[in-house]
Amino acid sequence: MLFSIKHIRLTHFRNYHASSFAFDNRVTAICGLNGVGKTNLLDAVYYLCFTKSYFNKTDGLSVELGSQGFNITGGFDRKDNEVAVSLILRENNKKELWCDQEQVTPFSQHIGQFPVVFIAPDDVVLITGGSEERRRFLDTMLSQLNHEYLTQLIRYNKCLQDRNRYLKNIAVSHGQVDHLLIDSFDQQLLESGIFILSKRTEFLSLFIGDVLDLFTYIAHGHEVPTINFQPSTTVESFRRDLINARGKDIMLQRTSIGVHRDDIDINVNNLPFKQSASQGQKKSLLFALKLAEFVTLKKHFGFEPVLLLDDIFEKLDQERLKRLLEWVCVKNNGQVILTDTHHERVQSSMDEIGLPFQLIQL
Repeated sequence: MLFSIKHIRLTHFRNYHASSFAFDNRVTAICGLNGVGKTNLLDAVYYLCFTKSYFNKTDGLSVELGSQGFNITGGFDRKDNEVAVSLILRENNKKELWCDQEQVTPFSQHIGQFPVVFIAPDDVVLITGGSEERRRFLDTMLSQLNHEYLTQLIRYNKCLQDRNRYLKNIAVSHGQVDHLLIDSFDQQLLESGIFILSKRTEFLSLFIGDVLDLFTYIAHGHEVPTINFQPSTTVESFRRDLINARGKDIMLQRTSIGVHRDDIDINVNNLPFKQSASQGQKKSLLFALKLAEFVTLKKHFGFEPVLLLDDIFEKLDQERLKRLLEWVCVKNNGQVILTDTHHERVQSSMDEIGLPFQLIQL
């Protein structure tokens, strides 16, 4: 393995008061009853890689009950160099990130340094949910691949918030419109938005092919869906579309054109996938999307990202589960950390593909 997490210590994090874990094998299974903290341990690994929770938008929700902050410290092995990473939430709700004893600011500099892919049961919202879920998935990938993409995304979202705030204030100011100010907002949206749109278009032209190949492998015979990028606008028409939509935006009090409206359209037999696909097809597509993310990061970095699999044994039938485990544990050499409620089930599955693993029983 060229990249892995070797150990982690959790202090006042969720249900962990002070606990340490070592990951001694390429594949680790964390087993125990529901509620003992299996998912929390995976999320702690994700925290160190992304500086935030995979599940919660508010850091306070990750603090142990009765405590005022938390500390997560881990040791990563990256191309035979051990790197120490610490994420601290202070009592004043300020968060600090340290890497090899040097404080990292801003946090955006850290994204992409420790690549990770997380697959959780609720991720099916990628398929069944709204467009914002698919944009977030896309942005998470591209932000790990390209630091400038993350920088432009942050700028775009800040400008979008400012523009929308002004559009709402127009109603308060009795309809008086400062078109020069909106022009200024539009120029900022264009500068960042065109960069984002170009990168999304270029990336998805290759990524969608990987998704469909992996869907065919996992689904093994099910009809392959069609996947297309649906941008809100084009690079060529972005400025014109913003201008043409200004009256509508003033009426709606929000920006209706831009990369914040992009989507990925998924269909099967010319019908929306989320409505017409079976549960098995949805699960297969979810794993195809996530494993395509894994493939993308592996190609970019030259080594496999850490793969976190939460509760997959409950969600997949035996055939899909076997094909998935063969792909992630046998065809690839990266670190895999997974959870399940029954260690006997994990043992049986690993025996079937002939793979040794480490068991952490909680």
